[in-house]
Amino acid sequence: MSKTEDFLTASEEQEIVQAIVAAEKDTSGEIRVHIEENSEKPPLERAQEVFLSLGMQNTKDRNGVLFYVSVSNKHFAILGDEGINRIVGSDFWNSTKDIVIDHFKNNQNKEALVKGIIEAGKRLKEFFPYQSDDTNELPNEISKG
Repeated sequence: MSKTEDFLTASEEQEIVQAIVAAEKDTSGEIRVHIEENSEKPPLERAQEVFLSLGMQNTKDRNGVLFYVSVSNKHFAILGDEGINRIVGSDFWNSTKDIVIDHFKNNQNKEALVKGIIEAGKRLKEFFPYQSDDTNELPNEISKG
């Protein structure tokens, strides 16, 4: 098995998807998770590539958020689209990032992502609250590369 396959069990992946569904009930923001084995690129640069390849820039309010994980080199990044970045401060993602990294350090991979996603939903709610006409613009499933 690859490190990517060992990173989360199928049931853990479903718990992460459920966390995305729960977080998106409070915000019009769209959250995705992408996990891949390895990347030679810096995590933020690779996250930007993945963000575009997943079409996350195509949301109406440009409020997509990507949790990017490169398993073998233990890289992680959170990337928000320009609609978010225009409104929030440069330190907006720090508390979410800290939660995720603290759990990753303890090999609590599922908890890292679930707690990070829930925190992101709470943070986004302030600027992008859920709207009654909100539609789920992006899939909630974990993408893998």
